[in-house]
Amino acid sequence: MGEFQIQQSFFDQYLGKLRHVAEIIDLAPEVVEILSKPKRTIIVSIPVRMDNGKTRVFTAYRVQFNDARGPMKGGFRYHPDVNLDEVKALAALMMLKTAVVNIPYGGSKGGVKCNPKEMSRRELEVLTREYAKALAPFIGPDIDIPAPDVNTDAQVMAWFLDEYNKVVGKVVPGVVTGKPLSIGGSGGRGEATGRGVFFIGLEAASKLNVSLKDARVSIQGFGNVAFNAAKFFYELGSKIVAVSNSKGGIYNPDGLNIYKVMEVKRKEGSVTKYSEAEIISREDPLTVDCDILIPAALEGQITEKNAGNVKAKMIIEGANGPTTPEADKILSEKGVFIVPDILANAGGVVVSYFEWVQNRMGYYWSEKEVDDKLKTIMVNAFNDVYEVSNKYNVDMRTGAYITSINRIVGAMKSLGWI
Repeated sequence: MGEFQIQQSFFDQYLGKLRHVAEIIDLAPEVVEILSKPKRTIIVSIPVRMDNGKTRVFTAYRVQFNDARGPMKGGFRYHPDVNLDEVKALAALMMLKTAVVNIPYGGSKGGVKCNPKEMSRRELEVLTREYAKALAPFIGPDIDIPAPDVNTDAQVMAWFLDEYNKVVGKVVPGVVTGKPLSIGGSGGRGEATGRGVFFIGLEAASKLNVSLKDARVSIQGFGNVAFNAAKFFYELGSKIVAVSNSKGGIYNPDGLNIYKVMEVKRKEGSVTKYSEAEIISREDPLTVDCDILIPAALEGQITEKNAGNVKAKMIIEGANGPTTPEADKILSEKGVFIVPDILANAGGVVVSYFEWVQNRMGYYWSEKEVDDKLKTIMVNAFNDVYEVSNKYNVDMRTGAYITSINRIVGAMKSLGWI
């Protein structure tokens, strides 16, 4: 029950921020109501015959929040803690995220309550294909476009695409993004979220007159987003002083060799096996001595209990919802500059958009073209939010919400919804 309450409050956090922004920009009550409720919520039960011959039934979700600005877009995750409130909150954040970077999408999210680490490859494939069949009537390149998220990857997208193609009787590469290159994926997609975090860090540093060379960077997480962000900062000359995964963390004030850490993680299954560092807990990267903190694990990690111990001057949110509202207030009073999730980690959805565009026109760009276009969009989005936050004298999170909501409301007005 306690876990459910934590997840349930995640959507309440979104609603609280929405109401706060509504007061600042004087939104009509009916607009707030539309933005408080998903357009469609899909809950399905998926029976899967397991390798031991027994059948298990998995609960799966897809929440489609708003499509005023275009087809809905959002990943789906496989995790034991997946529940409706979490998926609903993440769908709302996706709606804001696509608007803040000004790409023509709405927001959605999906998830299956399961533990993929305890499932075989065959079981995961069957689960994915059944999930695709269940969602097929409600998704499509003009309706809702899934993508990878926690514990899902390019292979999962390939299985999903294949099953969707069978259901509709034709090849529709644009129905999912984050696919392997061999079936219409985009160059640069795998690194996109981490690269976007890095581009945002560069822009934020330039605004605050901070040098990233020799800057001490601490990262909670060491999955795809965390590793790629770490890699780009490391190559620039920043010191990555701490990283962590689900089994624990490591800290070295003189900096970690990111490539060696990844090699150890792949061989041994945990970063804690890296010998040239002190072993710390998986939460400790949040509070070690550093200049820049990148929370890139799950939501709700920086709370009122540990926010006072955060030593970073800048936080770039690689994860979705890593900072609670109570922690936000504490950090703001300390003068910490926070680049919020809906801006900082939008690189993945931007390159997903590029993949969708390339699929639709049947013409593919080089990885350099993708990276250049990604940088342009991320830099423009940062500056849009920075200007709005200065105009209204608010923090960057509130500025990002105002930027997004103004764009969504503009679309709803044009369509005659309000």
